[in-house]
Formats: sequence, structure tokens, C-alpha cells
Amino acid sequence: MSITTSVWILIVVLIVAANLPWISERFLIFIQPKDKEKKVWMRLVEWLILFFLSGLLARGLETKITGEIHSQDWEFYAVGFCLFVIFAFPGFIYRHEFRKHLKQFRNSNSK
Repeated sequence: MSITTSVWILIVVLIVAANLPWISERFLIFIQPKDKEKKVWMRLVEWLILFFLSGLLARGLETKITGEIHSQDWEFYAVGFCLFVIFAFPGFIYRHEFRKHLKQFRNSNSK
């Protein structure tokens, strides 16, 4: 696997992982909440878990491609966290803003 291919695979996985908590109704894809709807804190916990799992995937790809893990300072991790926040923005907007407008539009058209 080339470096370019692994970077693109990682970017796609990061975008999907960042949006998954906001789009899915199941906690970590497998567990259905008792209320049939996830709470905001559940979405944030799931999002953080997926952030760390994505970091482990990135570390594994780096080890596979280069054979070693390069040391990073705190700035690297801060930028990675901010990118994960940006990647999650479409799913967050869909969950908290766009769905309300879709429901109103469907209700107004069904009358």
C-alpha cells in the first residue's frame, strides 16, 4: 500500500467516524439505547471513543508504511483533534438543525 492510498483511506475513515455518532441511533453501532434515542452525552462519548480509535488506526498505518512511529508534540494532537471536530460538523448540523427543517417541510407537504 502506498502512502497516498493510506492517507486517503485514513481521511475517509476519519470523516465517517466523526459523523457516525450524529447520524446513527445506536451507541457504537451495536447497542440500542433504552429510550430509542441517544442522548447528547452518549453522542459525545461515542465521538471521543471514535476519535481515539481513529488515532490508533493512524498510528498503525504509520507503523506499517514507515516502520516506525515519529514523535509528536502537543500541537500535532491539538490539530488532529480540531480536524476531527471539523469533520464532524456535517453530521452535527444534520442532527441538530437540518432534521428539524426536514420534519417541518414533510409535515407541511402532507397537509
